[in-house]
Amino acid sequence: MNGSDGVAPIVLEDVSFSYGQTFVLEGVGLSIGQGDFACVVGPNGGGKTTLLKLILGLLKPSGGRVRVLGTDPVRARARVGYVPQHWTFDLQFPMQVIDVVLMGRMGGGRWYGQHRPADREAACDALAEMGLAALAERSFGALSGGQRQRVLIARALASAPELLLLDEPTANVDVKAGSDLLQLLKHLNARMTVVMVTHDLGFVSSLVNRVVCVNRTVAVHPMSELTGDVIAAMYGSDVAMIRHDHRCCTHDHGGPRT
Repeated sequence: MNGSDGVAPIVLEDVSFSYGQTFVLEGVGLSIGQGDFACVVGPNGGGKTTLLKLILGLLKPSGGRVRVLGTDPVRARARVGYVPQHWTFDLQFPMQVIDVVLMGRMGGGRWYGQHRPADREAACDALAEMGLAALAERSFGALSGGQRQRVLIARALASAPELLLLDEPTANVDVKAGSDLLQLLKHLNARMTVVMVTHDLGFVSSLVNRVVCVNRTVAVHPMSELTGDVIAAMYGSDVAMIRHDHRCCTHDHGGPRT
């Protein structure tokens, strides 16, 4: 398993963050271990996106310390793959799929278009792993929502990351495409730590092993111990957990039935 001499890929120690006088996160302690598949859940405005930005080094904590892959988040960034929830892109722009994936190889002083043979090989390998090798020359704008999301995951994989962060990767795709995406992530988890933000606990309940509950503070639960009472306390109200394999429905307290 990838990692830095056994050091947990993500460690936050008494971390706080505020916008002016308004605290978004307070006293956060968090450790995500090597090989974990964790989902981050919580109400809108609870601090999920802020937590991701702290891990990526895009924000600096107001207090406490963030360590990623054993070092400062900014220094670790080249070893972290990130898939945003929204990627602003003009779908009419004539960009091929391979061009999008090659963006994951940018860095080290290289700019768009300055790619080595090794960069193209890595991009093609990432597309193949996502089942999209035949679409490399296709216009990105012509793809379905699920295909575009897999291309963005391939872009993150092109840099050979040790840690993969995803912000609601199934939010804008249909149920079948979302299920396929999650199975691909489970496959990737065999060689890297995966952390993703999601609102759909039922969708991921059979795949993840840890749930990071974020609502100004952070609490971590094994998936097996997550109950409706925990969710209600986190969101401030009952939230249905719905399994999309159609084998079970949910109830407000007690989590998904199997």
